[in-house]
Amino acid sequence: MVHEWRRDAFVVSTDPARLDLQVVHGFLTEAYWSPGIPREVLERAIAHSVVFGLYEDRRQIGFARVISDWATFAYVCDVFVLESHRGRGLGSWLMSAVMMHPDLQGLRRWILATRDAHGLYRKMGFTELNQPERLMERVLPDVYRARSS
Repeated sequence: MVHEWRRDAFVVSTDPARLDLQVVHGFLTEAYWSPGIPREVLERAIAHSVVFGLYEDRRQIGFARVISDWATFAYVCDVFVLESHRGRGLGSWLMSAVMMHPDLQGLRRWILATRDAHGLYRKMGFTELNQPERLMERVLPDVYRARSS
């Protein structure tokens, strides 16, 4: 089911058919967390996620993606607002829509990773890890470069 939130000329929509993949891929391929992400990888990620497109009129200006089991856990990722639209509270509004999604209520744990948007996520109730020693990661920073070779 598609959900929408409206504010003035802006809309957040979970309709994946509405996404402008050129905008989303264009941003994410340059983002510090996903440099060089191949479009087909992004398309597969979108197909297996809850997506949130942020639009001004019909033009896409932001995006967020949630990976979830719909019962206990959600991982928020790929959140952005185009630079031309920053400073108007749209990132906070986009994240509010993510947190209000009716199918993502009652989850035990939400996580995300950010280098520079801690203030935004604190507004949504996120904090630094209480017990960081419990989490582990496996990072393959050149995985997209290896695919294109």
